Amino acid sequence: MQRHWLDHLEETVIGALLGLMTVVTFANVIARFVFNSNILWALELTVFMFGWLVLLGASYAVKIHAHLGVDVIVNALPVGPRRTLALISVACCLIFAALMVKGAYDYWAVFADLPPTAGRWFPLGFEDRFRSQSFYEVQDVPMIAPLRFLEDLINYGDSYEKLPKVVPYFVLPISMLLLLFRFGQAAVAIWTGKMDRLVASHEVEEDLEQMQANQNETKLATTKKAAGEQN
Repeated sequence: MQRHWLDHLEETVIGALLGLMTVVTFANVIARFVFNSNILWALELTVFMFGWLVLLGASYAVKIHAHLGVDVIVNALPVGPRRTLALISVACCLIFAALMVKGAYDYWAVFADLPPTAGRWFPLGFEDRFRSQSFYEVQDVPMIAPLRFLEDLINYGDSYEKLPKVVPYFVLPISMLLLLFRFGQAAVAIWTGKMDRLVASHEVEEDLEQMQANQNETKLATTKKAAGEQN
């Protein structure tokens, strides 16, 4: 069955970001120590890419159940209460993600010349009056030609010398929407019985796997030793 593009969105972007971070950092090292120069915007661009990686990684970790958790109490419960606790947990996470979506959008909107939402906790419409910050630029990363359309779209025709902050900050609402979406997927999986918890204690799983591996190695060594003595 062909996977939907949303199923592998985060890992694709994260992989691309890791590759670009490596290339930019390597190029800057070569420029500094070989040519006695430097790429002025390399550090800032790497920081922005790392921020994208971390924020997108949060939703990706929800998707693959990689977030750490303590499941001692959960494991001690029968199936019914375990599922109930999982539903309560995912409901709390959905509320948290929804609040983060509002906060992320409100922070980013003014850089995109868009009105933030009204209401302190929940969106109650959009603000009628707000101070646009679409002219704010980053410190070092230069503006690139494919994004020049933003000058007419949000900056009233004024040109950008550096990259406008609306571009790197765009990851804020996108990542929080993805986080909300992944928690929604987890909620459906728990409700339908495909999952009985939101996260598992991976440290315990790794310890158990290591213990099993050590036991298997001990048994194999004992078997070989016994076979050698018989011969």
